[in-house]
Amino acid sequence: MTEFLTRQHIIFVDDDDALRAATTQSLELADIDVRAFADAETALAEIDARFVGAIVTDIRMPRLDGLEFFARIRAIDPDIPVILITGHADVPMAIGALQSGAFDFLAKPYATEHLVASVRKALETRRLVLDNRMLRAAAESSIDSPLIGDSPVMAQVRATIQQISLADIDVLVEGETGTGKELAALLLHRKGPRSGRPFITVDCGALPEQLAEAELFGHDRGAVGYGALAREGRIEQANRGTLFLDGIDNMPLAIQSMLLRVVEERKVQPIGATEPRAVDLRIVASARDDLQQAVAAGSFREDLFYRLNVVRLRLPPLRERRPDIPQLFAFFVEEGIGRLGKQDFKMSDAARKHLIEHDWPGNVRELRNFAYSEVLGIERRATEPGETLPTLSERVANFEAHAIRDALASTNGDVQAARSILRVPRKTLYDKIARHGIEPKIYRK
Repeated sequence: MTEFLTRQHIIFVDDDDALRAATTQSLELADIDVRAFADAETALAEIDARFVGAIVTDIRMPRLDGLEFFARIRAIDPDIPVILITGHADVPMAIGALQSGAFDFLAKPYATEHLVASVRKALETRRLVLDNRMLRAAAESSIDSPLIGDSPVMAQVRATIQQISLADIDVLVEGETGTGKELAALLLHRKGPRSGRPFITVDCGALPEQLAEAELFGHDRGAVGYGALAREGRIEQANRGTLFLDGIDNMPLAIQSMLLRVVEERKVQPIGATEPRAVDLRIVASARDDLQQAVAAGSFREDLFYRLNVVRLRLPPLRERRPDIPQLFAFFVEEGIGRLGKQDFKMSDAARKHLIEHDWPGNVRELRNFAYSEVLGIERRATEPGETLPTLSERVANFEAHAIRDALASTNGDVQAARSILRVPRKTLYDKIARHGIEPKIYRK
């Protein structure tokens, strides 16, 4: 894990054995991690620009004194906080060091609570510096690609997209809810020869079956039941560009049959038209589930699957690329700060713990929502013993997710049957399933 999530610690340097031992004990009793050194040269070997903590050092030491030690730390990273320990005779030197960028100084003999307070403030300052650096780096590194992450699996995904985008062939993108399938489709379009042409998205899960034909294929002027004006369908709107069929595994079988001709022949026939019209388009389809399993289950046409399955691109869930979580979180925090107008973001220890320990079933989408809630300062309400109680909105969300899971369990993962139980519109249910990171297929027997 990167320094963004690493536990901070203090490097304490003093050649006085008794004082070094006593100070180390005092800081540890205050729940502050300490690494103690008798000389500055040894301590210096432990410090680089990725150092997450702060330095406390005596000024009067043999060989490399505290002021020279401070100067060398400044050369490594001027933002590493350095607290100087000094005798009364050295106070003017310490004040001069403050003017040169030292974080603080304490004159001997100093009270333990003063040292602890200064150390905690230094650690928090260092944390903010590193957090801000991570945010800037994430924002800069993501300019050319919204698929953020330096893990090997994501590097391979980007390399594959770069390779197949230039081929201008149909692609099937598979991945769990929230893994970034639409972003992958958009990259395929933007990096390919159709960049600058239309990119038309069809949400197959939200397509009403009774209106799907008109929505996809359009209708001619005067078509019976459709009025006097002609309407261009979504497929024809994508002519010379890319048609993105999002969630094609949710498309009703009747609509799949209509789509087969488009995929095979690149022709579309609007309702009421006497002849089909040629369309020049690239088709990118996405699916949450393995379409081969859907074919075996009879919910997806085998012939349509083989027409779409020219190239398959799998997007990994977040749990398979956990090293990418800090960079993703930083990017979304920066995005949230810009969109929400919040400039006082400070990352909490609870948030760090959540980033490390949570399984992220909703994947990148869930992580983005979490980052935005942190930017807004939406936190759990603490009780007196230090436990946490969920807020009202969290309780409602938990109840909603539980009800959906119960309905799916009782219908063996059949979303349409679950919709009948829950009595909600089709699109509403799919939106809630995506929001809660629920995978219907795990309920299928």
